[in-house]
Amino acid sequence: MRTTLVLPDNIADQLESTALHPLETAGVLLVSIVETGEGDIRLLGRELHWVSDSAYLRREHDSLSIASEGYVYALGRAEQIGACAVWLHTHPGLDSYPTPSRHDKIVDSQIADLFRLRSNSPYYGALIVSPCTSGGISFTGHLDAVEGQIIKLDRIWIVGNRFRLLRSFDLRPLGLSPAFDRNVRAFGPAVQETLGDLKIGIVGAGGTGSVVAEQLVRLGIRQLVLIDPDQLSLSNLTRVYGSTSEDVGKPKVQVLADHLQRIAQNVRVEPVQGMITLEPVAKKLLGCDVVFGCTDDNAGRLVLSRIATYLLTPVVDSGVLITSSEEGRLEGIHGRVTLILPGQACLICRDRIDLARAAAELLTPDERAQRADEGYAPALGRTEPAVVTFTTAVGAQAVSEFLERLIGYGPEPRPSEVLLRCHDREISTNIAAPRERHYCNPSSGKVGAGLSNPFLEQTWPT
Repeated sequence: MRTTLVLPDNIADQLESTALHPLETAGVLLVSIVETGEGDIRLLGRELHWVSDSAYLRREHDSLSIASEGYVYALGRAEQIGACAVWLHTHPGLDSYPTPSRHDKIVDSQIADLFRLRSNSPYYGALIVSPCTSGGISFTGHLDAVEGQIIKLDRIWIVGNRFRLLRSFDLRPLGLSPAFDRNVRAFGPAVQETLGDLKIGIVGAGGTGSVVAEQLVRLGIRQLVLIDPDQLSLSNLTRVYGSTSEDVGKPKVQVLADHLQRIAQNVRVEPVQGMITLEPVAKKLLGCDVVFGCTDDNAGRLVLSRIATYLLTPVVDSGVLITSSEEGRLEGIHGRVTLILPGQACLICRDRIDLARAAAELLTPDERAQRADEGYAPALGRTEPAVVTFTTAVGAQAVSEFLERLIGYGPEPRPSEVLLRCHDREISTNIAAPRERHYCNPSSGKVGAGLSNPFLEQTWPT
């Protein structure tokens, strides 16, 4: 069981700056609770309400006392948006210990029931943060359930302009294998430890997905969820890494999982043979820290776009388009890598999804034929050309963009999309803002909303 607090970088930045204040500071963090079904819990940060100066009865460098007016509004807001309220305060001073004092534990026992009652949540949360000399914060925290169960907060995962993973102050370092010596020489031990602690989802186990999966495992990722509905065909052998002629007819996810486990015996791979457009399959991604979209269907990309917003899960979506003349002459090689980040433009806002085709992909074959005859649904496209050289290039670029968000070696501002035109030997980048009133816009209130009914607030085929 692992408990992770996921924070958009705007909330994380507030925590880091406030932790530097010389006096103890308190607030209420509102989070959505997501239970993954596999024992893990994710707390999705939505709003942060600091206690106003007028509500402090006493405020010193090592203690504070607050009137109820300091948190009443935040508890009402938690009930309004269906969130859990987490009591937050700082332990000031560089490299201070963010561990609860005896007084902190007394305060928790005094306010836990009130927080649960006023927020209408079965949970009460507590979080303590301290500033670090090296930058950022250290922390400890926990969730208290109604039945008295105390659940330790293990990690904080910060997503946005940069990706950062913080482990609880009282957890031991993971340790590094000598196998990653060259990685550590390139980007240091902290990033390597982060890679070993992340759980990654990959949707699509074909030409691009197999490239991404193999590179991630060789980089040090040790927890993967692979999703693909198809079996390996003879034509897949030219692109799918790790596949052989003996694998034809086997599920792609199983072929890839076996290959990854030959590379690293300690890798934990969950192969899921199914379509991401089915709710039970999509929910397999609930516990993932990052998802790579390596599917070529528009309907699947609709789901991935919503996952980025509702679950605060960064999605690295990629695509390859090869165009040829009728005579078979190669004309265009286009690659795309798009980062779908919480609060930023989704694939719909970027016009990267054909909505009519997405609707057609969700129909049964009989429904599709009937609606196409009636002129209401487009025919699905032909099998597109694919070449291992170009799927590999785009897959590698997708992993590079993920790494850059962890390491920070690129220029500012960071682009959220990279376009490759291999035939012209050109690369361009761009940044896009979400449309007004769209669900991915922070003003919608959907960012970090978590579980909903229906899941992701969309209609699912049965």
